[in-house]
Amino acid sequence: MNNPFLSYNNIISSLGFDSKTVVEKVSAEVSGLNSVDDKDILPRPFYTSMLDPMVLEKAFEKLIPKKKYTRLEKMMLLSLHQIIKDSKLELTERVGLIISTTKGNIDILESQEMFTKERAYLGALAQEIKEFFNFKDDPIVLSNACVSGVMAVSIAKRLINEKKYDHVFIVAGDMVTKFIISGFNAFQALSDERCRPYCKTRTGINIGEVAASVLVTKNTNLLVDESVEILGDASCNDANHISGPSRTGEGLYRSVMSAMKEANIEATDIDYISAHGTATPYNDEMESIAFSRAGLAETPLNSLKGYFGHTLGASGLLETIIGMHSLHRNQLFASLGFQELGVSHPLNIIRKTTPKNSNIFLKTASGFGGSNTAAIFRKIYK
Repeated sequence: MNNPFLSYNNIISSLGFDSKTVVEKVSAEVSGLNSVDDKDILPRPFYTSMLDPMVLEKAFEKLIPKKKYTRLEKMMLLSLHQIIKDSKLELTERVGLIISTTKGNIDILESQEMFTKERAYLGALAQEIKEFFNFKDDPIVLSNACVSGVMAVSIAKRLINEKKYDHVFIVAGDMVTKFIISGFNAFQALSDERCRPYCKTRTGINIGEVAASVLVTKNTNLLVDESVEILGDASCNDANHISGPSRTGEGLYRSVMSAMKEANIEATDIDYISAHGTATPYNDEMESIAFSRAGLAETPLNSLKGYFGHTLGASGLLETIIGMHSLHRNQLFASLGFQELGVSHPLNIIRKTTPKNSNIFLKTASGFGGSNTAAIFRKIYK
């Protein structure tokens, strides 16, 4: 096996504190989005998925922390701790760490807590995670808008293929804060309802929070039941606008085509697409155009934003992990909230959780600044 694969994984979210629990909820079409009325974040109620702070604290206390950590650090440390423990890997200089986030500890700038404002720097967040586990090498921090989580997998693959590392742990996380919510509110992009990606009646985005982690490795002794092989990946910036995607889907289209070329597959080989699907008018429309151009209009497709909202720098990794489980469960998970197609090009939206024998899936992500990433994964049989 020449390509690296994804192995041990863990999700910390409003739907549960481990991947199995979260995937079971997704399979049952249970949403983690709820209406929250917190005027410290937004003057009006808004839909979001947030971790219960008491549950988070209780879970984190079991790690016996020796110092104080921020809320996001607790989420990420909890997620990463589990897969390091399960893999039983010794953290030598041959083991790398990638951290994917868009805003990191941005809430420090909003509060009067015990942390200095320097803790808001992404490098400071990385240092805390490195020191907690005693990684030997400095982490790589990836903060490239909403493609960060998928791009982290791409970079881990390259680092392993270039023999920089034998194994790479990835941890991704972002949280709901006043800074983030007010930003999307200023775009007039927030929905007052649960989001409905690709739906004719969609009214915008929900923002959520999550931490997710995965081990990338070539060691076949580290396979787990849901492991997948990374067949191909690609990133392309369409250089269209600081926040608006290309009207022709150029960057996403090129990313998908390049990933398929590296994977040496055709569009008909892809069993389903785990798409970005933010439920904003321009993003969903752009994706429909790109997928149509790539010959994927009839491929079953979902967006998981109806379960978690948009979790920013963690969304790509979160949705990749759920895609891994989807392949091995031979289930296509519903694109929650979808009712009627509301984009100009046809898409085969998965309306209900459906059994299907699947081997290959495509994960895509698009973000501010015109960034686009696509990655293709294949089921591995132990």
